This record gives sequence, structure tokens and C-alpha cells, in this order.
Amino acid sequence: MDNITMLEKATKRKKTIGRVANIFRYLVLTVWLIFAVFPLFWMFICSLKSDAEVVSTVFKFTPTLSNYSIVLFRPDSNYIKAFFQNFVVSGGAILLTAIAGVPAAYAFARYDFKNKEGWAFQILSFKFAPEILVILPVFMIFQRIGLYDTYFGLIWVYQLITMPLLIWVVRGYFEDINVEIEQAAQLDGYAWYEVFFRILLPLIKPGLVAASLLAFIFAWNSFTFPLILSGVHVQTITITSLRFLASDSVHYGQVAVAAIIAVLPEIVICLFIQKHLVRGLSFGAVKG
Repeated sequence: MDNITMLEKATKRKKTIGRVANIFRYLVLTVWLIFAVFPLFWMFICSLKSDAEVVSTVFKFTPTLSNYSIVLFRPDSNYIKAFFQNFVVSGGAILLTAIAGVPAAYAFARYDFKNKEGWAFQILSFKFAPEILVILPVFMIFQRIGLYDTYFGLIWVYQLITMPLLIWVVRGYFEDINVEIEQAAQLDGYAWYEVFFRILLPLIKPGLVAASLLAFIFAWNSFTFPLILSGVHVQTITITSLRFLASDSVHYGQVAVAAIIAVLPEIVICLFIQKHLVRGLSFGAVKG
């Protein structure tokens, strides 16, 4: 009888400890959620304030949509045009990165050639190098070959941002796939390109989606390259947003509107491909 009583007490104690642990876990997650989401909430609050109320009030203010009207609909704003141009440049950069980067990642994963790891690290070092380090020679080259202030020029130079990330992430996925799968498919009569497109690409899909999304975010938020290499014909939202700062005075409400609209595509894309993103970031870790 005493043993049963002691067992019941131990069970209740474990349940109590489990409840306390769950409460603590949810409390920590709630605090982290507030910490992560509060900047977005604060930007939204600022976007509804006038210039005077931004610096003089906290939560008590008179909401206004004038900042949205100025940023989106005023003729001299050009924000909507820059928004779609940013989509063209960033999307084009990711498309070119995927076309060239996936075969490159496969080559680094499957083939042995002289100084392979040195070349792989050299590619990765492009991502670590400060953009300001290469911007001047790139600017002079672009002016000479006619790529200054063009879509293709920005898409090309964005490969320094997007290509290294995709190659290294996707390379890890290819290395996780057993080479015997390819050999078995070839024995069944598949050509090498059929093995690549029908078997390997579906297997690396989570990693490719995750790497492409991260690369898209880096390209979407790029500032230094479009600041120097774009002009009148092509402008991204990171550059167009400067006009709300570099005017007669800083319009914080308009800057908040520009920031909110700029971050929306990234949030929407993450929500739509959340399943692939989680799998891509948790499986097939970067190797090297």
C-alpha cells in the first residue's frame, strides 16, 4: 500500500513538474514572440502617425492614412514603380542563380578535381566580402560595357550575393544523397540528365527552396549595389525609400510605410513555403 502511495505521489510530482515546464516554455516563447514582432507592430503604429505625433506621442495619437497616400499615390514618389523593379531584379537574380548554381553545387558534391575545396571556399568568400570592396571596379566596368543602370547589370552583380549561399546549401543536399541512387537509375536506362531532373531535383527541393528564399531576401534588401549601379531607369525600393529621409526633414511615418510594404513580400513568401523552408533549414546542413 505504501509503495502504491509513493508511486502515485511520484507520478503527480512528475505531472506537476511537466506542467510547470510547459508553462515556463510557453512563457519564454511568448516573450520571444513579443520581442520579435514588436518592431513590426511599432513600424505600423508609426505609419499611422503624422510627423509631429511620431516624436511627441507613444500610443495616444490620431490615426491617419496620409503617409500611405504620399508613399503609394503621390506622382513624385515612384515607390510602386521601384517595388516592381525590385521584384524583377531580385527574381531575375534568383532565377539565374538557380540555373547556374544548382549544376555547380552538383559538381562540387559529386566530382573530384584539383583544388576543389579551395574553389568552393573562394566562391563562399564572395558572400563574406564587403560589397563596398568591389563596387568601384564593378561601377567602372559597367560604365564601359553599358550595363550601368540596367536590369541585367543588377541581376548579374547580385550573383555575388546569391550564388555562394545557394551553392553551399544545395551542395550539402547533394552530398546527403547516396550516389548508388543515381547508379541504379542509370542501370534502369535513364540518361544522366533524366536522373538529374527526375530524381535528384525532387530530392533536393526543400534545400533549394530554403536557399532560394534566403538568397531572395538578401537580393531584395541589397543597398550598396543598387545605390551605385542604378540611376534613373532602374531603382530598387531600398534606394527609393531614401527620398523620405533626404528631404527637407525626415518623415518617419513615410519611412515606416516604405519599410512595411518592403517587408510584406518576404513575409508572404515565407508563409506560403513554410513547410519547405523548415525542412530545408533543418535537413541537409551546410558542409565543407
